[in-house]
Amino acid sequence: MAAVKTSTLTIRIEPTLKEAIRSAAHQQHRSIANMVEVMIRDHCVRAGIPLVPDPPPAESPTHKASRRDRSRLTTQPAKPAKKHSPATIARRT
Repeated sequence: MAAVKTSTLTIRIEPTLKEAIRSAAHQQHRSIANMVEVMIRDHCVRAGIPLVPDPPPAESPTHKASRRDRSRLTTQPAKPAKKHSPATIARRT
């Protein structure tokens, strides 16, 4: 199964509501985040709110091609090997 990308939701609630959600999550062996997600999903189903995932951002084929072509343009050709003179070779040995 493919992993679903998640996003962060930061909220402020009364301490009594936080304790209630913590207690509900503990009873169902869930994390607080998962319990909130389940409750939101249940509410949406009961209220008739469709849960349609956001479509992934599409990258146009021309964009991919242009990025690929751009990388080819920035690649430097390999430099030819230096040819050493006989004197240089003699000094190295």
